[in-house]
Amino acid sequence: MVIRIVVLLILAWTHIAFCQSPIPSGAKLERIANGFKFVEGPVWKDGTGLLFSDIHPGIIYQWSALDSQVTIYLKPSDSSNGLTFDLQGNLILTQMRLRRIARQESNGAITPLAATYNGKRFNSPNDIVVTSKGSIYFTDPDFNTPAGEPKELSFKGVFRLSPSGTLQVMDSTFDKPNGICFSPDEKRLYVNESPQYKIYVWDVDHDSTISNKRLFYTIPMSGYADGMKVDPAGNVYCTGPSGVWIVSPAGTYLDKITTPETPTNCAWGDEDRKTLYITAGTGVYRIRLAPVTDAGERGVVFPHEYELCANYPNPFNPTTTLRYGLSERSRVRLTVYNTLGQEISQISDGIEDAGCYERVFDAGTLASGFYPYCFEAVSVVDPSRRFADVKVMLLLH
Repeated sequence: MVIRIVVLLILAWTHIAFCQSPIPSGAKLERIANGFKFVEGPVWKDGTGLLFSDIHPGIIYQWSALDSQVTIYLKPSDSSNGLTFDLQGNLILTQMRLRRIARQESNGAITPLAATYNGKRFNSPNDIVVTSKGSIYFTDPDFNTPAGEPKELSFKGVFRLSPSGTLQVMDSTFDKPNGICFSPDEKRLYVNESPQYKIYVWDVDHDSTISNKRLFYTIPMSGYADGMKVDPAGNVYCTGPSGVWIVSPAGTYLDKITTPETPTNCAWGDEDRKTLYITAGTGVYRIRLAPVTDAGERGVVFPHEYELCANYPNPFNPTTTLRYGLSERSRVRLTVYNTLGQEISQISDGIEDAGCYERVFDAGTLASGFYPYCFEAVSVVDPSRRFADVKVMLLLH
């Protein structure tokens, strides 16, 4: 056993393993519309097609997949930016000119949902997302506060509007919060700090509490981080410098969709939600991506192969999260060792169904140093299908 662990450890030090890119070979970016001023906030609805904001003229446009025609959906939109739909299928929009979030009713009327916090007007609500329980989360930076109007809040926040209408501040520490999205199971909330091109993540409890804020990923190019989405496998798609940056749930860079204009946001579309629509500068683009899962937009994720991702954070003290994926029901062992090959902790040992898993390792009183962890999986249906990998984490006191 010790010899096998040492061999795997040598392989880990001499080979860098990357998660698979969701961009299939031969995928091409296609421009489907152009000639706008500054487009943002794409969102797809079956039977309607793609909606997106053109901020400066204050128009929401509709693009039809049936005839590729662009028509005006809402004018004026009062400088709408982020767009999404609530659980009843009503359009939810941020209106930067009016410094509020609002809902479009079935008859077309616009109903304000929130415009102030403690009697003070928002800065300029930017991006927005609705959870499966009906809560509305949105970011409120100040870079689009209407010219000549005072900034009333002393912070730029991340807010939650509950289904009952209660407004709460989830975070007030950002300078320019922008893109916002949830993991597929809604146990993680992602928000980026726009001019610092950093993505942060929290743990979410019961759709109403967030904790354990930590840095998830830093885009290694100067510019702005903007709108974000996730795919059913939990990969984060963040628009930013020169394209859409794709990052695995473990915070590992996977790939980038290069765009001819600086992208501002993206959204999944078409009936199977496997086409990514991207707003960028004056145009709207789309690209067909790999079918990362057969699951729906929320719920259980079924990877197409076995995978052991890097732990996060790394280095760590005293806890870190180990993540792995199973493409089928398997017997699993996840074990932590010291550099002598001696077992330190048995994290997982048993039969588990297909899906993505997270396991927390608490180093407790262990000394600072490197600790390899070995992941082994054997298919219950066909024992000839097996997988083994090892990675190394660093504990620093």
